[in-house]
Amino acid sequence: MNIHIPEAKRILWSGIKYFTQDKGQWLPEYNEVVNWLTGNNGRGLLCFGNCGRGKTLICGKIIPLLLNHYCRKVVSCYDAQQMNANLDEVKKKHIIYVDDIGTENLSIKYGEKRLAFAELADEAEKKGKLLILTTNLTIDELKEKYGERTIDRLRAITKTILFSGASLRK
Repeated sequence: MNIHIPEAKRILWSGIKYFTQDKGQWLPEYNEVVNWLTGNNGRGLLCFGNCGRGKTLICGKIIPLLLNHYCRKVVSCYDAQQMNANLDEVKKKHIIYVDDIGTENLSIKYGEKRLAFAELADEAEKKGKLLILTTNLTIDELKEKYGERTIDRLRAITKTILFSGASLRK
């Protein structure tokens, strides 16, 4: 699914200011989010890095509103534990936001062990689903948790953006 939002920088900044009650500040990594909003080339988004830098605000609150308003698309939003608990339901969705990937445990239902996120990444690649993901883990830590195949899939189907620097939470 291709996304193209006109005036993405102005609109993203308006969203940040709205949700932070005008206390937000523009960070360099937000320019990469703007590039993705301007033209994602059919790829999802993986925002990773330090906590308190706006990943969840942008990916979990602002982007779903923008995609609904400008693209008439609904983003199904989950945290990693919800994804784990309802994996089969999550996999049915087409645009999926998952917050805090890497914090979930192995999913065990009726004795069957499943690595939910690896399954979701596989499904997204095979069926052209759009994933929007946030994590505080590094790419190496994600690789350690999910394996090389899953990270290779993520590199193919998402744009990765590093959020680095000190937390903005006061």
